Amino acid sequence: MGKELVSRWWNGVWGRLTRRDVWLAREVRWHVIARAGDSETGKVLRWEFDTEDDARQMVQRLTRADGGQWREMNGAATHPPA
Repeated sequence: MGKELVSRWWNGVWGRLTRRDVWLAREVRWHVIARAGDSETGKVLRWEFDTEDDARQMVQRLTRADGGQWREMNGAATHPPA
């Protein structure tokens, strides 16, 4: 069974150094994946949680810390970094 993409956020910036993406995915546990930078050179961080509430709290912390113009990108075709 693969990961189910539940939601995705993007800070609205295209720049290679300032772009930020956050994905919320579920397998058996909840996964939060955050990338700073573009898909080729960006740094990827990962967390696992037992509950959706805990995972969404991490998403809120990540999106609030950056201060950008974050938007939820549900239905977007991109998937979290492997």
